[in-house]
Amino acid sequence: MLELRPGCEHCNKALPPDSTEAMICSYECTFCRDCVESVLSNVCPNCGGGFAPRPIRPKADLVKNPPGTRVVYRPVDPGTHGSYAAGIRNIPAHQR
Repeated sequence: MLELRPGCEHCNKALPPDSTEAMICSYECTFCRDCVESVLSNVCPNCGGGFAPRPIRPKADLVKNPPGTRVVYRPVDPGTHGSYAAGIRNIPAHQR
């Protein structure tokens, strides 16, 4: 079951369960679409993987399986991440 984390790990933007802005990697690191595109270059700073839109849980299921409340806020240093991502951002995520 996805945790559905409540915000972007970089900018702390709220990402409610029905947000179409939420992006996740295969480890469920959660970032907003703006940060994925403008800061991270589609490279997860934690695992090096790519991102996909986070699925939206049906509202009826949120009562039985509520979203996570644990805030993960670890802003990325753009310079450090730029160096890290430089060698892999041009490789398609499924080939990294």
